[in-house]
Amino acid sequence: MHPSDPESSPNNTLGFDEFIGILVAFVTIGIILFWAFSRKNANWNITGLMSPSQTSSASPIIPVTPEQVVPFILPGVKPTVIPSPTDEKTLKGELPPVSNLDPNQQLQAEEPSSSSPITTKEQSRVVTPSEKLPTIPPPLAFTDVPAEFWGRRFIDVLSSRGIIKGFPDYSFRPNQPVNRAEFAAILQQAFDKRNGGTSTNFKDISAEFWAIPAINQSITTGFLKGYPDKTFKPEQKIPRVQVLVALVSGLNLKVPPSPAKVLSIYKDAKDIPKYAIDKVAAATENRLVVNNPNPQVLAPNQEATRAEVTAMVHQALVRMGKLQPIESQSIVTAP
Repeated sequence: MHPSDPESSPNNTLGFDEFIGILVAFVTIGIILFWAFSRKNANWNITGLMSPSQTSSASPIIPVTPEQVVPFILPGVKPTVIPSPTDEKTLKGELPPVSNLDPNQQLQAEEPSSSSPITTKEQSRVVTPSEKLPTIPPPLAFTDVPAEFWGRRFIDVLSSRGIIKGFPDYSFRPNQPVNRAEFAAILQQAFDKRNGGTSTNFKDISAEFWAIPAINQSITTGFLKGYPDKTFKPEQKIPRVQVLVALVSGLNLKVPPSPAKVLSIYKDAKDIPKYAIDKVAAATENRLVVNNPNPQVLAPNQEATRAEVTAMVHQALVRMGKLQPIESQSIVTAP
């Protein structure tokens, strides 16, 4: 009989298969531990790895922190920022003001997403840099210009654009006459705001006179002229006919073929000075004449009031295409 096999001894050397099994086990555990610790910041742990619902996902879900959310920034709208509990500066209110941001960033609008909360109703629309926002302020509320006043709409349009102004007591004084210096200042604001300089050759205007730049500019642009005796008469109340002549001259409007026929609409056409007949006819044909209360009464030699000057300047700007026309029974329409 053959001798029986010796019993196993704990001191026997490990077999090759056993060594490979142990090595694979250690390597597998090491890989799992390394992967788990590398994902620690994403709130993953070994217990999570054992969860079937998490291991079935191809890519882990990384929560978005408040610092990653970029709110809409619109012109004139202060953004609402959700503070992060881990941001000490945010908790202390040390966020940079909107004015410190780049202007291009203030106008840039992001596409809304599930991670970008809309904090205000204004942020629900996208404002592009090319969008034109209203720039004209509302008209001034003058205490002496009631809503039913015939020239109210003309005054509102020009006052909202800074072409005409009121007085410190919030009045406009629509029926107050306008002198030639004041008319020159209105022309400068309405048609050409460039400074005409501080020198003048008129002997009745001092070097310190307030309207010298406006007077020079109105002469340069062809609206006004001085008198043959080298005077301008800045304090002289300007008649209505001179206002019309100035506007027609400055706009360089053509004289109609038959001035007499155009002027036949006025009951007092005979009162028009000879030098102004062609100019008044051109003003009438181009709807620059504004008469109140009777459109057929021109009153050419009557002192022009602030309301009348405002209405006629308004019509001149409409003729130039700078303002939209408004309907008024006081505007004269040529026959």
